[in-house]
Order: sequence, then structure tokens, then C-alpha cells
Amino acid sequence: EFHLPTMEDLGSGALVDLRAFGLPYEPVVRDRVALGGDLVTFSGGKLLMVPQAGIIVGRRDLIERIRHNPLMRVVRVGRLILAALEATLRLYLHPQRLAEHLPPLAMLTRPAEEVKEQAEALRARLAPMLRGKATVAVEPTVSEIGSGALPLEGVPSWALTLRPHQVSAERLAAALRRHAPPILGRLQDQRLFLDLRTLDQEEMVEIERALRRWKEGELG
Repeated sequence: EFHLPTMEDLGSGALVDLRAFGLPYEPVVRDRVALGGDLVTFSGGKLLMVPQAGIIVGRRDLIERIRHNPLMRVVRVGRLILAALEATLRLYLHPQRLAEHLPPLAMLTRPAEEVKEQAEALRARLAPMLRGKATVAVEPTVSEIGSGALPLEGVPSWALTLRPHQVSAERLAAALRRHAPPILGRLQDQRLFLDLRTLDQEEMVEIERALRRWKEGELG
């Protein structure tokens, strides 16, 4: 009756149905636009997996009005982000191969058994080094997908766990945070959990360095 434009803030902004990759469902941008809303806004830095940006899609005439609004000179992104966005969107032309080319999606869809093998290999190297200082084990855990996208969802994973013998797990966690770069974990039942789902080999080596420094008293 009043011909008012409608807008939906989708938030995370999935361009494909994540269930195809074994992940929980999140509303797809294309489907929300098809429902008839005039504008849909979503993030480029969450499920779209590009550098931080806000994206608006919808009616061409409204998009043009937004583009010519003086505020656009303040909030528009730079050329580097636009180049990264273009390159990432081209990957979505072949959605069946996304997990091969998008590192965040590759990390989220790693088989849990692969993460477990990585954790076991690291435990085998750390256990002798930390004998008498901490008990090193491999335990199942759940990787949280994110606070903005799928905030309540998780995927099965495996963690390296550390139970120090002479100090609290809290003190061990604080010491590892003093390493450069900081090593961040999760405290649970007097153990420090290090979920390895998103770590590459170079970062695994960094965990070893940090724990060696802790053993030698360099991190307090």
C-alpha cells in the first residue's frame, strides 16, 4: 500500500548450500533474494570467505541510489578488497571445487580422522620432550565454526591436550600466550585443549617451539 522498499540483513552470506560440504544449513543469498525482498545485505568476511566487507544486492534502481549517496565515499572498500572479492567470486562459478580453493572451507571440511592423525603425530614428538612436565594426549573435541556465522554449530575434531604436572593448566595457557606468535587454547577439566583443525605444518612447529620454551622456563 505504501510502496516502501524492504531489506533483509542476512548476516553471514552463504552463496552456496553448505550442506553439500557436510556443514549445517545457513540461508543462501540467492534464495533470500528470490523471496522478493528489495535489498539483501550480508558479510563478505564470514561464509563468503573474503576480506572484511559489507555487500548489498537487490533491485538495480535502489543499488544505484546507494552508489550515488555521499556516504559511499566514506564506507566504500578499496581496490585490494575489490580485487580479492572478484577473485573469490570467480571460484563460486565452480562450487563443486570450492573446498579445494578456499582455505577456510577446506579447514572446516577436513575429515576428523585426518585431524586426529595430525594430532597423534604431534603428540609423538611432544610426549618425550615434556616427560615429567606435562601429560600429552589426543582427545575428541568440537570445532566451533564462528561467532558471526553459524554461531551455535560445530564440527567434530581432535585436540592435543596438555595436563601440566607442577602448575595449573591456567598458568600453562598464560605462558603459551606470551609466545610470539601467541598459542591460544581452551581450558577444560584442568587440561589445555589445542584444536588442530585449522593448523598447517608450520604452525605445528610453532607449538613445539612454544612448549620447548615453556619447559625451559623462558615463558614463565
